[in-house]
Amino acid sequence: MGRAAHSTSDTLTHPFSVDHAWPSPAKLNLFLHVTGRRRDGYHELQTVFQFLDYGDSLYFTPRGDGVCQRVEGPEEIPADRDLVVRAARLLSEVSGAGLGADIRVIKRIPIGGGLGGGSSNAATTLVALNRIWNLGLPFDEIAELGLRLGADVPVFVRAHAAWAEGVGERLWPIELAEPWYLVVTPPVSVSTAEVFGSKELRRDTPLVDLQQFRTGAVGNDCEPVTRALHPPVGAVLDWLAQHGIARMSGTGAACFLAFDTLKQAERVRHEVPTEWRAFVARGLNRSPLADIMRGL
Repeated sequence: MGRAAHSTSDTLTHPFSVDHAWPSPAKLNLFLHVTGRRRDGYHELQTVFQFLDYGDSLYFTPRGDGVCQRVEGPEEIPADRDLVVRAARLLSEVSGAGLGADIRVIKRIPIGGGLGGGSSNAATTLVALNRIWNLGLPFDEIAELGLRLGADVPVFVRAHAAWAEGVGERLWPIELAEPWYLVVTPPVSVSTAEVFGSKELRRDTPLVDLQQFRTGAVGNDCEPVTRALHPPVGAVLDWLAQHGIARMSGTGAACFLAFDTLKQAERVRHEVPTEWRAFVARGLNRSPLADIMRGL
């Protein structure tokens, strides 16, 4: 983790501060269809989001001087470009409260893996600072702010598994089985912009309904492009396919299999080639952020 000097000037005391870890869960796209392209260049999608009981941890120390900065986080992402900093500054600006925060990001979600780490971090930052700064903004307003940072941010703010359409902002809560997932990521980072910018990407998949999803008549339209750009992702999918129906999350690079039991998932995890990163996590319909959001 990269570190910077931790400023204590104008630091405020608050029960949700240095010692309180705010959860920032990973997500899976259980399928991903590209159904069209808008005039502004954004793509129309259909997908289902489900959370994992695996993710990053964020810590916030509030400040009274309006400075929002990351004091610990991943070296691969410059602090000023990190979505946690952008989210904090956006919330501070919109609220007009003149408050700031020192932010620590303990990163576990693979970067460029299609697991929504950046979007989740942004959502947690908005939710946490809304509470810490005592702003009292309603969830709808926080979700709208999140959409300005990324299409996947609102689902993390809403904190419930969802069927999503549009660019990912039209959300309907959905109840799903909560299996154990084996998630495997090769040592590559996939650029979402590169995948969606590819001429080879299919952009006319017909709309599907919930019944088609539940019967498995779905897939991931990004998979052929990601396979071509990053052959290691294809290698992971092919290896996982020996054990069940393998899927890729988002634009990749993370791929996953669902299992009924933890024991089954762990047995296959122990067989994963050592050059790939692998973990087992439970699927969640309710984000671990949800109870904190609602003051429970």
